[in-house]
Amino acid sequence: MWSRRTFLKAAGAGFTASLLPAETWALERADAVFATSILKPDGVHAAALVTDRGDLVRAIDLPGRGHDVTQCPMTGKTVTFARRPGTFALVMDPRSDDHEMLTAAEGRHFYGHGAFSPDGKLLYASENDFDNARGIVGIYDATDGFRRIDEWSSGGVGPHDMLLSADARYLCVANGGIETHPDFGRAKLNLATMQPNLCWIERESGHVVATHSLPPEWHQLSTRHLAAGPEGSIWFACQHEGQVSDPVPLLGRIAPDEDILWADIPEGARQSLRNYVGSIASSPDGAQVALGSPVGNSLLVVGANGEVLLSRTLADVCGVAWRGDAFRFSSGSGLFGTASTEPVQQETGFDHHLLTLAG
Repeated sequence: MWSRRTFLKAAGAGFTASLLPAETWALERADAVFATSILKPDGVHAAALVTDRGDLVRAIDLPGRGHDVTQCPMTGKTVTFARRPGTFALVMDPRSDDHEMLTAAEGRHFYGHGAFSPDGKLLYASENDFDNARGIVGIYDATDGFRRIDEWSSGGVGPHDMLLSADARYLCVANGGIETHPDFGRAKLNLATMQPNLCWIERESGHVVATHSLPPEWHQLSTRHLAAGPEGSIWFACQHEGQVSDPVPLLGRIAPDEDILWADIPEGARQSLRNYVGSIASSPDGAQVALGSPVGNSLLVVGANGEVLLSRTLADVCGVAWRGDAFRFSSGSGLFGTASTEPVQQETGFDHHLLTLAG
């Protein structure tokens, strides 16, 4: 992860000289740098670099609302994806002013998430083949201007988050099961017949090698966000499309050759999420996981068995990321801070996801 010193060394004097006085001041007192999407006070959405206080270092305007950010492990470039059903993705170099805009292929739109191959040569993006109600993994050549070179089936409908397995053999995709079409905006078209799942896709071939389907009684439990779990497993978090009062689990753990292991979050803490987890992050060993719920105004940190380690009420909280020895959070109401300390109030609103920059 990038400390302020590491970031400044990588960026060089040219980048530092290009900063406005307020941005220079923010960076000088920063301990770390994060990437996120923001809503600026003037009402314009932007891809942004912020400090560990949420102070703005750099912002590049977007044509619409952004969602999640992924970072290339080799070049350090970030990609900020449009929120569904947006068709743009912004590639930027955090160490310079260089950036370019990608546009989804005809008949496709982005679902807000993506991941890089471990060598940084390929970018994978969750996409919708909306006329055929089919989930897609779009594949882009990061060494050739992010040219789109292929696509795979995601193994389901409504793919959202995706994550490389610990050994990088597989791409795990959370297929939320929700059919949408841009002609109907963000309307959900198949709530009565949803079939969410989690698929493991062999990264070399694009073949689905394992599928975790949810029980029929939980067919409206949309699988949405992923984080690394302990011992090579993957955490997944859900958003329920049924009643807020329905007693459904919201957090589970999977591995390619194992059944779903649901976390036993105590009822009161689970209810505080109001059946909606908007973002998830894990500690380096995967033993702790943070859950942000803007619907419940709730931030939870739980252990591997679902035991509550921390619970806070924070307005419109969602973004979570690990930095150093603690979880950081951000909120749509402009709050930014660590999970256990008082937040800083910023003028910008932070979107649902927060990424600790690595370098």
